[in-house]
Amino acid sequence: MFHHNLQLVALSALWGTSFMLTRFAAPILGPNLLAALRMGMAAVALACIMHRLRLRWPIEHWRELGLLALLGVAAPHAMFAWSALYMPAGYSALLYVTSVLFGALASAWMKEESLTGPKLAGCVLGIVGAAFLVQLGPLDPSPRLVMAVSIAIVGAAVSGMSAPMLKRAVTRMDPLAITAGMHLIAFVLLLPGAIVDWPRARFSAGALAAVFVMGTFTSGIAWWLYARIMRHVSPLVALSSTFMITAFGVLWAVLFLGETLDTGIYLGG
Repeated sequence: MFHHNLQLVALSALWGTSFMLTRFAAPILGPNLLAALRMGMAAVALACIMHRLRLRWPIEHWRELGLLALLGVAAPHAMFAWSALYMPAGYSALLYVTSVLFGALASAWMKEESLTGPKLAGCVLGIVGAAFLVQLGPLDPSPRLVMAVSIAIVGAAVSGMSAPMLKRAVTRMDPLAITAGMHLIAFVLLLPGAIVDWPRARFSAGALAAVFVMGTFTSGIAWWLYARIMRHVSPLVALSSTFMITAFGVLWAVLFLGETLDTGIYLGG
């Protein structure tokens, strides 16, 4: 168990970085193009590893992988990339913790977990925390900010809902094959939006470096690690890394983007 906990900490540090990099790159490339390039880079990196390990693509499970791709990576990354245009990275990191709440509900519905009183109380507290963030943060609660927060929460919700689906998938497929298939399908799903953003995108060295880091490490390697962990623990145990992701996400935003820890962040967290 200690080994899996150590992996969850490493996973949290990786995923926490993505909020900072998304906040930096989304205004430069456009949210749709950023999400698509991130998925494409992850698919390439994972395909290279699969080729090296001589693993086959799980083509026969394309429907299941398609749903996982949509809920687990394509929709959440596109939504958080759009929200990053209007919210600090610390906001995004804190709002992502609501994925645990929706993951608990989805896991109970799919009979992968039992929904106890404390878990239900956590759901309520998570929504209250998001409300505190909007009302007491450094930004005025404008309609645009409220929309960005709402979209981020939806992104976190669908991400959390994918956890019990991934738990079932790893019992039938190799974690690496699942992760590679998900990101390849997600890239295809996000292509239409990427084409829309392409004419306005500015392909700076910094933005492309962010895409490489996010695609290779915070998506490809991190999701592979997440799927491997999911083989040995329950969905909620795996999702518990989200609390550490939030802490790392806020920390990186403060250290590298100069964001501040305000009352909304403290009370929302």
